Amino acid sequence: MRIDLDGYFDRIGFAQAHTASADTLRTLHWLHPQAIPFENLDPFLGRPVRLEPDAVRKKLVQGGRGGYCFEHNLLFMHALRALGFRVRGLAARVLWNEPEDAVTPRSHMLLCVEAEGSAYVADVGFGGLTPTAPLRFETGVAQETPHERFRMMEAGNGFRLEAEIEGTWRVLYRFDLSEQFDVDYVAANFFLSTHPTSHFVTELVAARALPDRRLMLSNNSLTTYHTGGAVEKATLHTVDAMADALHQSFGIDVPDPALFAVAVQEKGILARGDV
Repeated sequence: MRIDLDGYFDRIGFAQAHTASADTLRTLHWLHPQAIPFENLDPFLGRPVRLEPDAVRKKLVQGGRGGYCFEHNLLFMHALRALGFRVRGLAARVLWNEPEDAVTPRSHMLLCVEAEGSAYVADVGFGGLTPTAPLRFETGVAQETPHERFRMMEAGNGFRLEAEIEGTWRVLYRFDLSEQFDVDYVAANFFLSTHPTSHFVTELVAARALPDRRLMLSNNSLTTYHTGGAVEKATLHTVDAMADALHQSFGIDVPDPALFAVAVQEKGILARGDV
C-alpha cells in the first residue's frame, strides 16, 4: 500500500517519534480506534467496499470515513510496515455469539506484529470489541487493555481470542498463524459486502472506542458502555436521528442521505425498535 504516513498520523493524532518500538505499536493501537470508527455504511447502502490501497487511504485517511476489518487492518498493517515493523496478515473465524466449536468462514482480518523481539496480535477492526492495545502472543494469561481484559487460549492447531465481559470470558474468534495476503481477503470481502444474508448488508453497525467509554450503534439502537460498567441506551426513532448519531458520536457524515433514508426504510430498521 502506498501509505501517506503523515496523513495517517494526522488522522489519528499521533505526534511521537516514528520508531518501530513496542511503545509506538501500543500508542498507534490506542489512537486508531478512537479516531477511525468501525462502520458498514457502504455495504448497507449497496455500495462496493474496495480494498485497493488508494481506495482504503482515500476513504479512511482523507475522506473522514471508517470501515470494517479489512479496511482498518490493511491500513494499519501498511502503516506499521512503513515504520519498519514486521507484520503478517492473518484470518479468523468469528465465534461471537456462536458455539466455541462452530465452523464459521474465515471472515475476519487481524495481524501478527513483531516489536522489539516479541510477537503481538494486533486488531483495530473488530467493531464494538476492538482491542485498544496490542496483545502479547502469550496463551492463558489475562492481558489488560484500556478497556476490557483479553486473553489468548490454545484451540487445537490454533488459538482463541477471548474478552472478559461482565466477569465472563467470551470468545471473539479462532485463528491460526497461516499468513494471508491482500488477495486472500478479496473473496471474504466480496461476500460480506454484497451477499443478501451478510449482516453487513442487512444491518447498520458503527462502533468507536473512546478513552472512558465505547459507543455502539446497532440499527437504530445507540449504546454507550462506560468504563466501570454503566450502560446507557437510546432508541433512535427517525432517519435524521440516526444520521445525526453517526455524525455526533462517530464523526461520520452519511455519504448519500437520500439513499440512506431509502435503505433504512426498505430494510425495516425503524420497525425493529431497541434491539
